[in-house]
Amino acid sequence: MSHDLSGPADPAEPADSAAPSGLFPHDPSRLTYPWQPLPPEPPRPRHVPHREPVGHHSDLRMLRGAYRLRRRTATLTALGYFTLFLALSAFAPGLMTSTVADGVPTGLLLALLQLPVTWLAIALYEHSARRHVDPLADRIRRTAELDARRGALR
Repeated sequence: MSHDLSGPADPAEPADSAAPSGLFPHDPSRLTYPWQPLPPEPPRPRHVPHREPVGHHSDLRMLRGAYRLRRRTATLTALGYFTLFLALSAFAPGLMTSTVADGVPTGLLLALLQLPVTWLAIALYEHSARRHVDPLADRIRRTAELDARRGALR
């Protein structure tokens, strides 16, 4: 008994709706040849780590927050002093033209103090970052290295 695969399986079904068996190679029920090997199964997931990777760790959120706080403090210190200088220049010209000592105007003294104030903001940023942020970063770095070594041992 021979089956003709060239036409539709059901006479009521149109010829275009019958899909040839070679179009779905991964469907075991539609294998072209009975000796054709089955497609390989997808790999099973490996051992799932018992904790989240470093990228989702709460230490990273703390580190970002610590950096953010220091950046804002240093920026607002430097820009705040500059804004104060501009506001005094615009709205208090009498104060800015008054002399402090030996004919040195207050405006010039405040302008010359801007550079040391900016340096002070930078120095405070660096000091607080070394004291509070760097230990967090070192701890995260050690954890990441440990995770990488554990991953390499698997």
